Amino acid sequence: MERPELSIALQRTPGEVVLKLAGEIDMLTVNKLSSIVNEMVADPPPRIILDMGGITFCDSQGLGTLVVLSRKASFAQSVLILTNVGDFLLRVLDITGLRSALMIQAS
Repeated sequence: MERPELSIALQRTPGEVVLKLAGEIDMLTVNKLSSIVNEMVADPPPRIILDMGGITFCDSQGLGTLVVLSRKASFAQSVLILTNVGDFLLRVLDITGLRSALMIQAS
């Protein structure tokens, strides 16, 4: 079985950090995402944007991690925003009731 990959490209401006994500967010890749976002909230920008345009899969651990990271950002006086969220992920967020727990910006 091939190991899932998650690539993260970081762009920083004075007002925000954009993390362009591609691949899968699952139990094997959430630590990579968590580590990077946790570094951001140590000295938080006003906005942390997760560009989800390249995400092909997100399991329950990935969903939970997104909610935890959103709360950590909020606690650090920042806001975590998901952009370019695909229809499949929006549907999963609706089914699980997690859509209201995350800030999602329309594309």
